[in-house]
Amino acid sequence: MNPAQKALWYIESHLGTPLTLDEIAGIAGVSRFHLVRAFAEATGFSVMRYVRARRLSEAARELAAGAPDILSLALDADYGSHEAFTRAFRDHFGVTPETVRATTCLTTLKLQEPITMISTALDHLAPPRTATGKAFLVAGIAERYNHDVGSGAGIPNQWHSFHLQSPSIPRRVGKVSYGVCCNGDDAGNFDYIAGIEVADFSDLPREFAHVRIPEQKYLVFTHPDHISTIRRTVNTIWNRFLPQSGMKVADAPNFERYDERFDASTGNGGLEIWVPVNE
Repeated sequence: MNPAQKALWYIESHLGTPLTLDEIAGIAGVSRFHLVRAFAEATGFSVMRYVRARRLSEAARELAAGAPDILSLALDADYGSHEAFTRAFRDHFGVTPETVRATTCLTTLKLQEPITMISTALDHLAPPRTATGKAFLVAGIAERYNHDVGSGAGIPNQWHSFHLQSPSIPRRVGKVSYGVCCNGDDAGNFDYIAGIEVADFSDLPREFAHVRIPEQKYLVFTHPDHISTIRRTVNTIWNRFLPQSGMKVADAPNFERYDERFDASTGNGGLEIWVPVNE
């Protein structure tokens, strides 16, 4: 297992919470020294420099969007005061937070985007099982992505937002979570919804997205490894297994299924990938 990949996933999915090098190294399963070297070799950043750059970049986006409370942004970015945040922001970008908020301009700032996880194909993929999935409803947090390299790097942080807001979703059914890919277009754009099953959408607050999953035949693949390597499994499914199988993918949502065995705090426990196919 690549410790830098585990560290990237953990940082992106916990960007809004306090992070320490010891904590990240523990998730990566290596010593502090090992992680510092491995992460720098893989990304060109020190671990905590990357954390700071990502937090300040997200704060800059919120400021350009008109965030009214700089102190709240400072605390979210793990700075203890307005002054400490302003100093770090100015040192990093060369301008103050107030300037970015006033000009609403990000074009002159060198923002740090999420680093994409490895997506090379696997040497071996366990054969899938076939299942007929029932129709059900999913509600959650949605973002629009593209299949271009790097586009989905924000998904771990999207899951972090979902876990914070999911208690506000009414009429939850069960404890399983779903990562649903839907509403794709010919340009490669698609919606990704991090969500849960619900009984209906009647009381769903407007800030949540929703999708109906139809009754459908699926190929169900198992991803038993750490969540940071899911791109490799997905790539292998779509670019190797499906073309070789001769099966036709149905025009329906595909999704990841996270049951009680998956640990959202560590990324361990495995998951299933459900791909709709025609009869």
